[in-house]
Amino acid sequence: MNNTVKLKNGVVVPALGQGTWYLGESKAKRKDEIEAIQTGIDLGMTLIDTAEMYGSGRSEELVGEAIKDFDREKLFLVSKVLPSNANRANMRRSCENSIKRMKVSYLNLYLYHWRGSTPLRETVECLEELVKEGLIKSWGVSNFDIDDMEELYNIPNGKNCMVNQVLYHTGSRGIEYSLLPWMFENDVNLMSYCPLAQAGSLRRGLFNSEVLKKIAKKHECDITQVMLAWNIRNGKTIAIPRTGNKSHTILNAGADKILLDEDDFKSIDSVFTPPARKEPLDIQ
Repeated sequence: MNNTVKLKNGVVVPALGQGTWYLGESKAKRKDEIEAIQTGIDLGMTLIDTAEMYGSGRSEELVGEAIKDFDREKLFLVSKVLPSNANRANMRRSCENSIKRMKVSYLNLYLYHWRGSTPLRETVECLEELVKEGLIKSWGVSNFDIDDMEELYNIPNGKNCMVNQVLYHTGSRGIEYSLLPWMFENDVNLMSYCPLAQAGSLRRGLFNSEVLKKIAKKHECDITQVMLAWNIRNGKTIAIPRTGNKSHTILNAGADKILLDEDDFKSIDSVFTPPARKEPLDIQ
């Protein structure tokens, strides 16, 4: 994997990782999903993102099974704590359960999945304790908008946040207006989920785009590879496409070799325009 991202703690991770949302929920698909994850690891996509919410822990169990024969030290494992557990009463147990389901001894990165009712200061204190105890190496947040990030940075140890994981793809660029510039200015990396869009008409619109088709033909690649190459173009973004299909994993990994040029970026901007005003965080 040629494209990498350096986190503020100095750790270098691949710019293309693997998501697991909806994976692990079907026994019939389990073998294929494990093979897809293992193929991704073999191709350098050693960052794997999951969450206690995904399949009520079944995605974490799937990851644990998929990685059992790999060198743990060469993997970068990410999971997330639910808002209802992001407090002094529950967080340690949640983290320990995630670790057990994945059959490892620690997580490389632990994310606060989205904001709940617990005071942010308390959540950060709990995350910092997990770091000190060695259960996690670092922490970050997910689905935080700019107001949330500014609040986070104004509390003790809030600046230890490594990443903010939010939805970002070619057809959903709202974070570029204010959130993304703030993050990069404050050394918080973007982890983009659903970098190939989630489903429905928006996804169909992307995959039917004549501009994206033309760029893909120019680079002799697939539209998915164009979208992923675009996603990680700034060197500060980690994209985590999710698939339970080995052939799709191979396609995703191949995006690492696609070098888009300024003409490509201009063409994409002409159809999928950057935001002209503040927009709410997208979820599709």
